[in-house]
Amino acid sequence: MGGGGWARRDAAVIGMIAAGGMIGAAARHAVALALPTRDGFPWGTLLVNVSGCLLIGVLMVVILEATAPHPLARPFLGVGVLGGYTTFSTYAVEVHALLLDHRVGTAVAYLLGTVLAALVAVQLGVVSARALVAPRRRMDPSGTPGGNG
Repeated sequence: MGGGGWARRDAAVIGMIAAGGMIGAAARHAVALALPTRDGFPWGTLLVNVSGCLLIGVLMVVILEATAPHPLARPFLGVGVLGGYTTFSTYAVEVHALLLDHRVGTAVAYLLGTVLAALVAVQLGVVSARALVAPRRRMDPSGTPGGNG
C-alpha cells in the first residue's frame, strides 16, 4: 500500500475518534449538568469515570472476544466516545480543589475511591459481558478462524 492509503486510513481513524469524542464529551456535559458538584463533592465526575470504566470493560470483551468488528469501531467507541466521556484531568483538578479547601480526608477518599471503583467497574464490565455474549472465534480477513481461538 502506498503512502496515500495510510494517509486515508489515518484520516478515517482521526475522524472517527473526533466524532466519538464529541458524543462522549456531550454525554459527560449532560451528566455534569444533571449532577452538579454539591456539598463540595464531585459526584458527576465520579459517575462518568466509573461508568466509563464499566463500559470499556464491556467494549473490550465485545470487540476482542465476541465479534469481528469494523476496524474503526474501537477508535470510535473506545478512544472517541469513552475517551471523551471520561475525564482524568477534571478528576485531578477536583482533588486539588478539595485539598485547597482543606478537605484532605475527602480529597484522599475521592482520589483512592475513584481508582478502586474504576478498577472494580472494569472487572465487572468484563465479567458481565463475558456472561452475556458467547465468545466467537474471530475471523481474519480471508474468512478463516484466527486470533482469540
